[in-house]
Amino acid sequence: MAAEKHFKYVILGGGVAAGYAAREFAKQGVKPGELAIISKEAVCSLTFSTTYMAEFHFSCSMFDAAMQAWMYEIFAANRHLVAPYERPALSKGYLFPQNAARLPGFHVCVGSGGERQLPEWYAEKGIELILSTEIVKADLAAKTLTSAAGATFTYQILLIATGATVIKLTDFGTQGADSNNILYLREIDDADKLVAAIQAKKGGKAVVIGGGYIGLELSAALRLNDYDVTMVFPEPWCMPRLFTAEIAAFYEAYYANKGVQIVKGTIAVGFDADANGDVKAVKLKDGRVLEADIVVVGVGARPLTTLFKGQVAEEKGGIKTDAFFETSVPGVYAVGDVATFPMKMYNELRRVEHVDHSRKSAEQAVKAIISKESGESVPEYEYLPFFYSRSFDLGWQFYGDNVGEAILFGDSDPTSAKPKFGSYWIKDGKVLGAFLEGGSPDENKAIAKVAKTQPPVANVEELKKEGLQFASKI
Repeated sequence: MAAEKHFKYVILGGGVAAGYAAREFAKQGVKPGELAIISKEAVCSLTFSTTYMAEFHFSCSMFDAAMQAWMYEIFAANRHLVAPYERPALSKGYLFPQNAARLPGFHVCVGSGGERQLPEWYAEKGIELILSTEIVKADLAAKTLTSAAGATFTYQILLIATGATVIKLTDFGTQGADSNNILYLREIDDADKLVAAIQAKKGGKAVVIGGGYIGLELSAALRLNDYDVTMVFPEPWCMPRLFTAEIAAFYEAYYANKGVQIVKGTIAVGFDADANGDVKAVKLKDGRVLEADIVVVGVGARPLTTLFKGQVAEEKGGIKTDAFFETSVPGVYAVGDVATFPMKMYNELRRVEHVDHSRKSAEQAVKAIISKESGESVPEYEYLPFFYSRSFDLGWQFYGDNVGEAILFGDSDPTSAKPKFGSYWIKDGKVLGAFLEGGSPDENKAIAKVAKTQPPVANVEELKKEGLQFASKI
């Protein structure tokens, strides 16, 4: 391979946003050899040494589609090529004890009902996948990226889709945090390690640190795998950034009924390990000690922006963009978790960490790039915040903004056979946010419409009585 390669467009990052951006580039008629995705992510089998496979370039410029398909068949038998995939599967179906999700089943863009983009899809479209390649230097002025192996890549347009990285307890120097079987979940390699630990320590004790998305979903998955599970978090209730105390009370009681023990108001301050270095206990700040065969940590993530420090404008922890996701550097765009963008609905800058925004911001940026080249324009990004989760037999969706007074409605009894309840958030006489547990597709669409149209509320007590009926009238 040449020491330096040039592309018209480069997507830096191999996550959800990269896959959806690639699909939009293909729709817009990108020519073979114009686009590359550079990703550090890859999962090697034991058949190949990591040194030998340190940088494998799935090259469209050197081979035709038939040759690339043949190459894929040869390497796929020995190596897991990680083309962009739907990351939410990792904390859900991937950990099921039966009929678990596995690649290639959840490559993008199946999460939104689209075509599954296997590695050969990129070859057929003339898009180069440059995998297992970590970029260690980005010179935006020179339009150059340099890999850890010394390869250089130049471009005309750069799309930053680097996402976020998990916050680790070792970052804070927590005693014993480097013990074996203290695990995190961000990439498929992490999920494979967790699956291996679950199988090796069958029927054991698991401690989940964190009460957010990861904490709740992994606690459920571990219970499904017949683990004794304790969830620990410092806040007064789970999912505090979204849930009210009333909403959280339902989930905490439901989880308790499923056998998940919940410890609130404290943090892990250390870990004990056995002679093999395997974790055996979690020491809490309140003095308690919890036995553990596996510890899973989900305490948040940081946007991966270090490569671009001092080169682009930043705000609210992310790279500042306009409504088309172009940064302060012309020709450089940022999407997904790393982008701080104008939230038109609320007239303020925000950064959103969610798969829905990753998909839609990527598509918006590519449309803007292609339109700008042709002298045309696209509408500004108009995004309705959306979050969802599934665990056990539960499934909720939230739309809009959780500010103002929260009104709970419906059946929130955790012992109900099929609980269905929700909440509206009201500020300045309007409904700004809506949450629904156990809703049908049509009901979820209805609450989304409420959050988008922000209807006025004349009587809060009447709204509480109407519940879902209010949404159906909008």
